[in-house]
Amino acid sequence: MQCYTELTPPTAVAHSITLQFVPGQGTNLAVAKSSLLQIFKTKVVSAEIEAPASPIHTNIPKSTGRYGSRLSNDDDGLEASFLGGDSLGTKVDRANSTKLVLLAEASLPGIITGLARIKTRMTTSGADALLIAFKDARLSLVEWDPKRHTLTTVSIHYYEQDELQGAPWASNLENYVNFLAADPASRCAALKFGPRNLAILPFRQPDEDIDMGDWDEAPKSRDLSGAIVNGDNNIEETPYSPSFVLRLSNLDPTLLHPVHLAFLYQYREPTFGILSSTMHASNSLGRKDHFTYMVFTLDLQQKASTTLLSIGGLPQDLFRVVPLPAPVGGALLVGTNELIHIDQSGKANGVAVNPMTKQATSFSLVDQSELNLRLEGSVIEVLTPELGEFLIVLNDGRMALLNFRIDGRTVSGLEIKMIPSEVGGSIISSRAVSLTRLGRNAMFVGSPDGDSLVVGWSRKQDAASRKRSRVPDVALDLGLEDEDLDDDDDDDLYGEDPPAKQQLVATSSATKGGDLTFRVHDRLLSIAPIRKMTFGERDWLPDSEEARNSAGVVSELQVVCSVGRGKAGSLAILNVEMQPKVIGRFDFPEARGLWTVCAKQPIPKSLQGDKDGGAISNDYDTPGQYDKFMIVAKVDLDGYETSDVYALTAAGFESLTGTEFEPAAGFTVEAGTLGKDSRIIQVLKSEVRCYDGNLGLSQIIPMLDEVTGAEPRVLSASFADPYLLLIRDDSSIFLIVARVDRNNAEYELEELERDDEILTTTKWLTGCLYTDTDAVFADSSKDGNGKGVEKPGESILMFLLGADGALYIYRLSDLSKPIYVAKDLSFLPPGLSADFTARKGTSKEKITELLVADLGDTTHKSPYLILRHENDDLTFYHPFRFRSNPSSNSSLSDTLFFSKLPNSSFAKPPEEAPEDDTPRPVRFLSMRRCTNISGYSTVFLPGSSPSFIIKSSKSIPRVVGLQGSGVQAMSSFHTEGCEHGFIYADSHGIARVTQIPTDCNFAELGLSVKKVPIGMDVDSISYHPPSRSYVAGCNKLEPFELPKDDDYHKEWARENLAFKPMTERGVINLISPITWTVIGSIELDECETVLCVETLNLEVSESTNERKQLIAVGTALCKGEDFPTRGRVYVYNIVDVIPEPGRPEINRKLKLVAKEDIPRGAVTALCEVGRQGLMLVAQGQKCMVRGLKEDGTLLPVAFMDMNCYVTSVKELPGTGLCLMADAFKGVWFAGYTEEPYKMMLLGKSSTRLEVFNADFLPDGKELFIVASDADGHIHILQFDPEHPKSLQGHLLLHRTTFNTGAHIPTSSLLLPVATDQQAGQTKNNEPPPQLLLLASPTGVLATLRPLSESSYRRLSSLASQLATTLPHPAGLNPKAYRMPSPHCPPPGVDAGLGRTIVDGAMLTRFTELGTGRRGEIAGRAGYNGGEEVRGELETVLGWAGLRYL
Repeated sequence: MQCYTELTPPTAVAHSITLQFVPGQGTNLAVAKSSLLQIFKTKVVSAEIEAPASPIHTNIPKSTGRYGSRLSNDDDGLEASFLGGDSLGTKVDRANSTKLVLLAEASLPGIITGLARIKTRMTTSGADALLIAFKDARLSLVEWDPKRHTLTTVSIHYYEQDELQGAPWASNLENYVNFLAADPASRCAALKFGPRNLAILPFRQPDEDIDMGDWDEAPKSRDLSGAIVNGDNNIEETPYSPSFVLRLSNLDPTLLHPVHLAFLYQYREPTFGILSSTMHASNSLGRKDHFTYMVFTLDLQQKASTTLLSIGGLPQDLFRVVPLPAPVGGALLVGTNELIHIDQSGKANGVAVNPMTKQATSFSLVDQSELNLRLEGSVIEVLTPELGEFLIVLNDGRMALLNFRIDGRTVSGLEIKMIPSEVGGSIISSRAVSLTRLGRNAMFVGSPDGDSLVVGWSRKQDAASRKRSRVPDVALDLGLEDEDLDDDDDDDLYGEDPPAKQQLVATSSATKGGDLTFRVHDRLLSIAPIRKMTFGERDWLPDSEEARNSAGVVSELQVVCSVGRGKAGSLAILNVEMQPKVIGRFDFPEARGLWTVCAKQPIPKSLQGDKDGGAISNDYDTPGQYDKFMIVAKVDLDGYETSDVYALTAAGFESLTGTEFEPAAGFTVEAGTLGKDSRIIQVLKSEVRCYDGNLGLSQIIPMLDEVTGAEPRVLSASFADPYLLLIRDDSSIFLIVARVDRNNAEYELEELERDDEILTTTKWLTGCLYTDTDAVFADSSKDGNGKGVEKPGESILMFLLGADGALYIYRLSDLSKPIYVAKDLSFLPPGLSADFTARKGTSKEKITELLVADLGDTTHKSPYLILRHENDDLTFYHPFRFRSNPSSNSSLSDTLFFSKLPNSSFAKPPEEAPEDDTPRPVRFLSMRRCTNISGYSTVFLPGSSPSFIIKSSKSIPRVVGLQGSGVQAMSSFHTEGCEHGFIYADSHGIARVTQIPTDCNFAELGLSVKKVPIGMDVDSISYHPPSRSYVAGCNKLEPFELPKDDDYHKEWARENLAFKPMTERGVINLISPITWTVIGSIELDECETVLCVETLNLEVSESTNERKQLIAVGTALCKGEDFPTRGRVYVYNIVDVIPEPGRPEINRKLKLVAKEDIPRGAVTALCEVGRQGLMLVAQGQKCMVRGLKEDGTLLPVAFMDMNCYVTSVKELPGTGLCLMADAFKGVWFAGYTEEPYKMMLLGKSSTRLEVFNADFLPDGKELFIVASDADGHIHILQFDPEHPKSLQGHLLLHRTTFNTGAHIPTSSLLLPVATDQQAGQTKNNEPPPQLLLLASPTGVLATLRPLSESSYRRLSSLASQLATTLPHPAGLNPKAYRMPSPHCPPPGVDAGLGRTIVDGAMLTRFTELGTGRRGEIAGRAGYNGGEEVRGELETVLGWAGLRYL
């Protein structure tokens, strides 16, 4: 069988909402990405604003010939190419920007269809709860657990029972649109599901008449870990009441076809408005104005309703009800051609936005048809409620401003104004599905078709308006606090407005759209939807220095995906590992350690007495300075250990002479600075040397025990100014502090006394120092103001790991006792606390290094505890504070907790040395803490698995490997020619000065992602190996015009429409991977769209049988229902041309070789077939084999009749076995023969299967067919003519079905698996292993790889054990999530024997367990221990076998 593993999380945003979810973190933003829930907080930072540079200029390699010379005094031949360079400054402005900071995320085994904020006082944290709606009518109420620092499930409600489905002829539940709505005052929530069912979930509020006495008591702690279904429980204090289901037809008999509903503001009882009709909307039947808007108020106690108003005769193109807060109030009905406002009294005001409105409705509307807007897919959110301003984001990303004219308490009209591009009206490039207000001047724009943005705005004000008193912005919580609107003295249905909201401000010229300026504050990376994928090689200009420098750090291939829609159409270039930007490289085989330091020069005595604040040169201070020295630890060929120092200047490396630095002193273990960068510290194995800023030796501290006379060797060191921690080979520690000498005001080193006996008697394995700048580990003692007291020097902490696996934390200002002790850290529990105790007999993990470091970027960074295992695997812990009783004075041991973070990456095995080489001694290389590498605060892991631990403000920590061989020395590197970069020496003796590419994103997906904007839909992408170029089949929208020269319709020539329909026109773009720009473009005819682009190896000569790799393009010509759809096949060759001046990459162009018109049907898919250089063309309802003739025609030689619409055709290379997928009639498995030319049907699947994509998956000598349908199911089929149920192979066997949820595989690539056993398999004549790389519209990349029988049994058992052991967020069932839906038609003859595909998402959670639980689960699954499980997971999870990407 197979294993399905998701490689990247979903990136397409579906829903978002703001709420007070995490205590103490302000207003949080909850974002749902199909099956991923993320919780953010906002942070206002000062950021630079500058116009982005054109990619044409930024990606062209610059000549660096002036760095080619060597230095005369460079004894080691070090290149200087990375040190010089003039910095080109760009003037930038600074402004405050709202940034997102990720607090938590949870992968849910379900499809999220809605989010709602529930404000209740009965949560554990005292904050809001979050109600999540899932597909198939399920609700989960979750809240934040401050003690576990994660989500916890309060209750589960499901309404998918058969008795709720209504009439027996009703369709299946998944065929209806289910949506969630919540009352603004959090009194109830409603889930519309099925044809006309409404589930009401009431919530207990303080203003309820029942159980009022419960609110006088403090909420008791409760255990809600078990699932509470539909309110049937024995716990009295729950935030909800039992739910009930209402039939909409019982509310009103006319509610037969509900369209949308929403709860309204300013009502004392839960009240919702619903848009519905008594008949289906239809333009073809001439129906018009038959929609009705009704408002109902609910009595939750009596489970009854009352109709408040009903307005009929509404246009049938309305599709959404938007509730409006005060002072506007009422509801806004959104249609495709109009906007209609209905106030609380039933008064209607509307505006027509295009000329089609007059034909679509007779409803009275204000005419603004000159705007020519299309409101399909638009979203609306409040911008300034007190001014009656709302923001509209259209389907194409353009923005408009909706203004309400308010007279007193009545809305008198609506007005729409487009926001010009000059003030940011076009900064959104894709469709938006959610608009969420983040604060006074920021809004989150969630998009499924591109990057989601945080958009901010500012309003221009003149001098007179600045003097006016500000109107309070009562919309900071967007009406989320509207329960405060209730007036105890008013028993009427409508609540009174607060005084702030009674200030009704009429729309004036000061609120026009031209006075608003919008800009992008932040963005969430998205690679959704992924339409097509291909793989190719990276390219450079011939003989360029960049090509020479990048040798050895570039992957063999890269995956290129066509992503996005509309203006957000882009190419996403994906690489598994980081490919650094190499500034310079040189041979440095003897380097074993690198450290760059920036130290202040000693101030001359002539300047020391200058007390009047006179200017002192920058050489005597370090802020903003470049690195000055580099200390290198060396081991020569004879094993002799030395250390050298180099000066880093603008001209290059310079070997320093004439200093007191002694190379023969020994091997440098660590180097750094102390005393506010005034002292350079060199840690040797036997001593510590202290130098001033000019490398003058000032002090030597030997490692000599005066009592015993022993001379322990230093293994590792850790700096935290003014302290230095040394770990020695006798498992002891040595502490050094730099203190100011009173005589000459200079820093001197001295040993720090270890007062605690534990420090001197305990055997220490590893340790580090950490400067707690954010007071995460601050003392919880309080002063009179209730704030933590932090004395000078208390922010520096020492973390030590004992030989017994215990974690000790000391504050260096007081070493008399540890401030925190966790005895069982080496058991790697999911949550670590001071009172955690592991069970006896539990095995421990061998931890070789402990490091506490800040991870993040310039926006936000926070400390993490990083544990390095013996095999170089990493475990992350995030520290957090929780005080059970805030009023008490708790110690750090009572309030500090560590939460284990997921990390599914595995370290590479050590490199095997060649047989003729002498094996080098293995030297332990410590992790390197880097404070600023291209803006990242990161940690580097050296050794055989070099990796960066990278985290951005919008992601969790990710382990991203460094492309190339092992690393044996690394250091940050900050010079004029390489700002905020790093230098490293690999295991092959090559040193490189590099930078992290700034045009790539690493943290959000855990791999290298580079997006290249194209500006239009990219439907297909293909790589052409001979020219090393990419060909993209794109489509752009343009107005459709009727043919003026049609002889049968003379009236078409007189057509003059201002509001024309939009159609697509195809564009074939030739893209150079050197600069990732379009270097050639071919525009197709009107209404001709590109459907597929493939690179095929075709025969171009019948006489010589010569073959070439050519580009084949399949198109469709669709000019409406009056004309039949036609198709075309284009065959192009890419030829060399003379490049343009200054653009050497434009040296190729597309040349048309053949063109074939298909009179009936579109060309929907192409592939190679056979061994004679022919192509298989899916044209209309036929699949035809064609050959390229020398006269430029495509000769058909064989065909097969199909049914409806062929979505994909594939051939197993060189075999003639073909696979055709029909959009409505399943999968066809056929064979092609060349003598004679013939296509034969071998087997078929069920004819009721809607197939999006189909591909082959070979497994040894077996061949499987993988088909994905419209519901997200992956069907595994097999052709087996010997099986009795297959009717001699005419029916394909159905092995299993697996549900991917919303991640429907619409594109696939069959890739080889790179393993060490390939050579042996080739000898046994077995084909190499292969896997399928799958892509989905949600941005998820996944693999489907075959498993051996033994591996399948053990991994399947392991996944089952984990599913029953691990807690699952939102109380969902991961097994049920992966099962096919009950109404899924059988794709073939069932022969699966109850087997299913192994869920890799469950296997990745194996590392979440502690070592004890790992051993237990491994034993139950048939493994000998956790290490054996790790070895097998390493071969099936993540990008295993795909390291060539």
